[in-house]
Amino acid sequence: MLIVFNKPFNVLCQFTDKEGRRTLADFISVPRVRPAGRLDYDSEGLLLLTDDGALQTRIAEPKHKLPKTYWAQIEGVPGTEALEKLRRGVHLSDGRTRPAQVRLIPEPELWPRDPPIRMRRNIPTTWIELSLTEGRNRQVRRMTAAVGFPTLRLVRVAVGPYRLVGLAPGEWREADAALLQFRHDLETKRGGGGDRRTRRKIPAGRGGSRRSGRARSTRRPPR
Repeated sequence: MLIVFNKPFNVLCQFTDKEGRRTLADFISVPRVRPAGRLDYDSEGLLLLTDDGALQTRIAEPKHKLPKTYWAQIEGVPGTEALEKLRRGVHLSDGRTRPAQVRLIPEPELWPRDPPIRMRRNIPTTWIELSLTEGRNRQVRRMTAAVGFPTLRLVRVAVGPYRLVGLAPGEWREADAALLQFRHDLETKRGGGGDRRTRRKIPAGRGGSRRSGRARSTRRPPR
């Protein structure tokens, strides 16, 4: 089984928490599924979960180089030089990042974040799309900060062939795990290949899934 979940802001990427913060258990009650990879507490968007250990490894392990695509709202307006640094790879405390696909995008149609981001007066913000093939701790935020443009909001919109389209925050649907193997076989025949660019519009609602669910939480959200 493979689940595509739209993780809300300030939700832990695990099923339990001793401090009473919101977790995946507040939204998903399917037994035996576990996250395939991680998404930071203060990040939003696509998270895959599965009950298949081999599939979990295929998705999460950086050695498989499965592209993960993010939309980042950053402070300021990056020029060509900053974008090129992100594409070539930047030096972080744990080494140089792999080359990435990076481009400017118009402001996407997303759900409002709760709470909203804090913006400084008279300082514009910009949206960029980044596709990475590795998964270091808080990597996107560290990369944009390294070139002088802090990330204010971060939404993951794709993992390999899987997209966030049609899911509001806290909603999930079951996906076809065979797509991942099909993509791998196709790229093997072609000698490698990139992921298609993600659409910039994500409707905030259910979208034709075979199964979707949204559990009601009895916990109070963190203050």
